[in-house]
Amino acid sequence: MASLHLRIGDLVCAWIKVEHLKPYHPHKEEMIKINKGKRFQQAVDAVEEFLKKAKGKEKASHNNSNAEDKKKPARAEGTRRKNPAKKVNAVLQRDLASHKQTILQKPEGLSDSDPEPSSVQRAVAGGVSGFKWESSPCSSMEPISKRLKIIEEKPSTSIQAADSTAFNGSIIPTDKRIGFLGLGHMGSGIVSNLLKMGHVVTVWNRTAEKCDLFIQEGARLGRTPAEVVSICDITFSCVSDPKAAKDLVFGPSGVLQGIQPGKCYVEMSTLDPETITELSQVITSRGGRFLEAPVLGSQQLSNEGLLVILAAGDRTVYEDCSSCFQALGRTSFFLGGAGNAAKMMLILSMVQGSFMATITEGLTLAQVTGQSQQTFLDILCQGPMASTFLDQKCQNILQGNFKPDYYLKHIQKDLRLAISMGDSVNHPTPVAAAANEVYKRAKALDQSDNDMSAVYRAYIH
Repeated sequence: MASLHLRIGDLVCAWIKVEHLKPYHPHKEEMIKINKGKRFQQAVDAVEEFLKKAKGKEKASHNNSNAEDKKKPARAEGTRRKNPAKKVNAVLQRDLASHKQTILQKPEGLSDSDPEPSSVQRAVAGGVSGFKWESSPCSSMEPISKRLKIIEEKPSTSIQAADSTAFNGSIIPTDKRIGFLGLGHMGSGIVSNLLKMGHVVTVWNRTAEKCDLFIQEGARLGRTPAEVVSICDITFSCVSDPKAAKDLVFGPSGVLQGIQPGKCYVEMSTLDPETITELSQVITSRGGRFLEAPVLGSQQLSNEGLLVILAAGDRTVYEDCSSCFQALGRTSFFLGGAGNAAKMMLILSMVQGSFMATITEGLTLAQVTGQSQQTFLDILCQGPMASTFLDQKCQNILQGNFKPDYYLKHIQKDLRLAISMGDSVNHPTPVAAAANEVYKRAKALDQSDNDMSAVYRAYIH
């Protein structure tokens, strides 16, 4: 089937089937209504910006031509005036036609009967769908003023970041049946986005009532983890800790009782490498295929489909999960063999948890030394540490809002596992160990089910 490979400037986009290309203006409103995500809207804004500039250039050119027309005889009555909208389209067409490197062709050696390259092969590290993102805390889309090129690209087999490519709005959902176990803070947002993007999803949760909302949205109900795994091609799991993950697999009517040769099991919980290795071995020993895919983010990012997925294990499962990862995340990384994603995730959580504890320590020290906490925050947000994470967490602290976006008990668990991982390789983690003690004190003050920023209360009690 014919397809195009698009490049804007020096950034690679993705394969697009010709029949999926639609005229912009007739379908704009329709696509905006059915697509989610900030990036899709940013793409629309970028196109509008380009059209606006093109129209401005055309208007300037029109004014110049009017000046010249005054020198010419008046046109005869009844001469038809040109449609301004057509002029803008003409500018766009002329823009593309003038670029000699625009070639409509399929990759060399690819026949109509050959399958399309996998989305993992198509994806490359870099900006979202070929657009350049700024490095400032609030990223902005670069206007699409570069020429469109159609090129060939050889697939890479190296460890890489696989970008969502499709703006989270043009995703073609896999025809595989998806199962999902665990509808907590993170899992709920993930399942919602899978359903929005057209995936067929069967859900199970220990507290069955949590399934009701997703059944209303089109999900199917599984009575046990074993049943979900047995009827689905790919089953995801997202639970709170290693014990919950093991209970789900080894417990009564658990995953092991439903796993069959060829079935895929994707563990999205943040676990220690030893637990991941154990789960991987037992799943594959039954003929199943295993992938770990913990996610970096929060409840808000989960709801918005902007998580970062860290995957490791069976690469073919990673490729089979392509449309799922595009639906729930901004980017996914494949990190090699099982256990590598768990290690990377714990390191990232360790840094995040330690950073949050340090910031709250600074806020409270500012207060007791007579400094304005708001001024402290304002200065931080103008400096090199500025970030959306920093601003949101600190503003919530100053407002006394500790509604959980990422549970304090979970970040403390991650710190504990990271410290244990450091001990296993004889690597010191004194900063993380100190931060862990502060979180433990916050838990003792009944802050476990509050947001991780509630570690602030460990300093004021």
